[in-house]
Amino acid sequence: MSRTRWRLGLSVTALLAASALLPSPAHAEAVTDYAITVDPSAEGAAIDDTMYGVFYEDINRAADGGLYAELVQNRSFEYSTADNASYTPLTSWAVDGTADVVDDAGRLNERNRNYLSLGAGSSVANAGYNTGIRVEKGKRYDFSVWARAESGTTLTVALRDATGTLAQVRRVAAEGEWRKYTATFTASRTSNRGRLAVATTAPAALDMVSLFPRDTYKGQPGGLRKDLAEKIEALRPGFLRFPGGCLVNTGSMEDYSEESGWQRARSYQWKDTIGPVEERATNANFWGYNQSYGLGYYEYFRFAEDIGAMPLPVVPALVTGCGQNKATDDDALLKRHIQDTLDLIEFANGPRTGEWGAKRAEMGHPRPFGLTHIGVGNEENLPREFMARFKEFRAAIEARYPDITVVSNSGPDDSGATFDTAWQLNREAGVDLVDEHYYNSPQWFLQNNDRYDAYDRNGPKVFLGEYASQGNAWKNALSEAAFMTGLERNADIVKLASYAPLLANEDYVQWSPDMIWFNNHASWNSANYEVQKLFMNNTGDRVVPSEATGTPAVSGPITGAVGLSTWATGAAYDDVKVVSADGRTLLSDDFSGDASQWTPTGAGSWSVRDGEYVQTDTAAENTLVTAGDPAWKDYDLHVRATKKSGKEGFLVAFGVKDTGNYYWWNLGGWNNTRSAVEQASDGGRSTLLSKAGSIETGRAYDIDIKVRGRQVTLYLDGQEWGSFTDDKPAEPFRQIVTEDERTGELIVKVVNAQDAAARTAVDLGGAKVASRARVTTLAADQDAVNTETDTPVTPVTSTFSGVAGKFTYTFPANSVTFLRIRQR
Repeated sequence: MSRTRWRLGLSVTALLAASALLPSPAHAEAVTDYAITVDPSAEGAAIDDTMYGVFYEDINRAADGGLYAELVQNRSFEYSTADNASYTPLTSWAVDGTADVVDDAGRLNERNRNYLSLGAGSSVANAGYNTGIRVEKGKRYDFSVWARAESGTTLTVALRDATGTLAQVRRVAAEGEWRKYTATFTASRTSNRGRLAVATTAPAALDMVSLFPRDTYKGQPGGLRKDLAEKIEALRPGFLRFPGGCLVNTGSMEDYSEESGWQRARSYQWKDTIGPVEERATNANFWGYNQSYGLGYYEYFRFAEDIGAMPLPVVPALVTGCGQNKATDDDALLKRHIQDTLDLIEFANGPRTGEWGAKRAEMGHPRPFGLTHIGVGNEENLPREFMARFKEFRAAIEARYPDITVVSNSGPDDSGATFDTAWQLNREAGVDLVDEHYYNSPQWFLQNNDRYDAYDRNGPKVFLGEYASQGNAWKNALSEAAFMTGLERNADIVKLASYAPLLANEDYVQWSPDMIWFNNHASWNSANYEVQKLFMNNTGDRVVPSEATGTPAVSGPITGAVGLSTWATGAAYDDVKVVSADGRTLLSDDFSGDASQWTPTGAGSWSVRDGEYVQTDTAAENTLVTAGDPAWKDYDLHVRATKKSGKEGFLVAFGVKDTGNYYWWNLGGWNNTRSAVEQASDGGRSTLLSKAGSIETGRAYDIDIKVRGRQVTLYLDGQEWGSFTDDKPAEPFRQIVTEDERTGELIVKVVNAQDAAARTAVDLGGAKVASRARVTTLAADQDAVNTETDTPVTPVTSTFSGVAGKFTYTFPANSVTFLRIRQR
């Protein structure tokens, strides 16, 4: 592809000019020429200190078994089928002798309802997380247990693995009513497969069996896992959004009490998570496990303070999302949640003489936390119901705490009917800040660098609370970096931005990609983390306007074969026909014979039955079968489809190049709540067009897709459903320039997301600069992925001595490069 070719005069630093203008040897890498022109006299957007932050949600075992340093799993015997169908109250425990989990009046307290009844001469051993309990030679570990033994007993506590003891055995004398007992271990050797065993000489009741490393983050007892917390701190985040996510707006909105029937699948409610850990009400986690709430609101506020981040909690709006999509119509319950939110603000900011400020002080933090922002709701798919409730929350908050910014949201996608309606309602309501979420393909991020250029400068402003490019390879991080240059250019609109999710335990993954990966003994930075860290540590205080050459044109029509698929659904397809624009029949199949024209590429169970092509596996996801020529263009596709059973509807594909690159019309997706056109690029999908709607079981639908050039029009039962033109360039070369007011440095940030190096003429617009720049480079093969044992995406620092008012720099292929240039 061609780009403007710049020729440099001898005014450029001599050595640099000489090296830049030498002819390339025949074996050299491909080089493409670009130009960046900076205008330091122009006024760019101011960038807030809180521009970039982190979003923490307990997904992928991010809390228990992750950031929360507790080494014992299921320490209070509260695991239940409400959390996960495979759980029992003794999950993660092995019993030798007699042991029963009991729920009766002898419990430790009303909010911690189960306890273990351990028979005389019996023992239990806990397996921890991953391969077991991790201990390191010479380090100390703090054990505690609540025990009740009316006749007295001796508890023998041991750390061991399959090869023997890991520390000297401890014996604890216990007698009488419930009481907390403690002991300390010093590990005699290192192991990743430890077990914590507790034995008793006489009958005893046990609860809250706990083991913490002494070496936690900042040495806080019962605190955070040090390596994970330090990785988050190293990002220098401007804010910490917590606790979710889908944890916030799913499940019952009732409390944990006898009156509500001890609800075990509740939305995340902050009052459940403060106070002594043994009194915190356990809860099912939306992501399929139990959450102990040992890491609760107090710990989140304290962690935000420790890492210098603005706390940004999110509370439920009484409209569920994440596939549940139900509005709670209970005025008393709504008022209770609104009061809880007011109490939360008092807990964070109130004086220690008030009820909730006193609770904060009692937990160890007499000074206020300085809360300034609070989110209400998360990804609600019912925008009108959400907005009605949001307004009630906001009115109550503003009446008592007028300085608090109340954050709304725009649903779960970057576009579509829900998004458009939510934004309209947010504008009409005069909302200050709208939380947008989207997870898309790398191509989408390369295509949408200009997303916020046209947003109304009068507001509302944007909080990009969740985004990622659907992968942890370097190509994903590159596309995110390119997109982030657009976020900074629009820093007057995009006030906050955070990648998501933050953490993933490699043995308990519900969502990928993730920023930081770990197991019970190690943690490592993803390529995406390295990009986020580079931007967060080099943000700058204002944008210095600049322009760059580039923007390749999209050439050629949409080409590809056709396909049929389902997602957790049984469906039948018939009368498939593909006709070219000039009237030639390219494919015709009424399934009166076999399905020999079709090639399975995914899961599922396909067969020809009664003249239809039927997929019957309602558990299978993406059952794609394809037919035709990847070179097909300009055609009409007709399909007749009938849903037989299952959760969703139909997936009709076109423009199919291979299993990772195609378009499909997803009819009745997202648990049969909406339909969308999605584009898959290198395995990642992004939404091009979306509308609410569902598919009826047993009804036959006529589906027609007209492809002309890069224009696509879709028809359902003869009526036009929608159309789109896919002609947006996926520009691989992006840049932004900012200024660090403290150091006086210009920060030139360049993303080159292609296999060719980018030889770039940089014109600093008359700025007087030093001749040397500090350079940080991230570069790797596009498919490189960081792992525990191999980290190909790692920052490299260097010094560049060829800086001048005009100079040339060659940015490596597939790289992100930051040059910090001191102004004189």
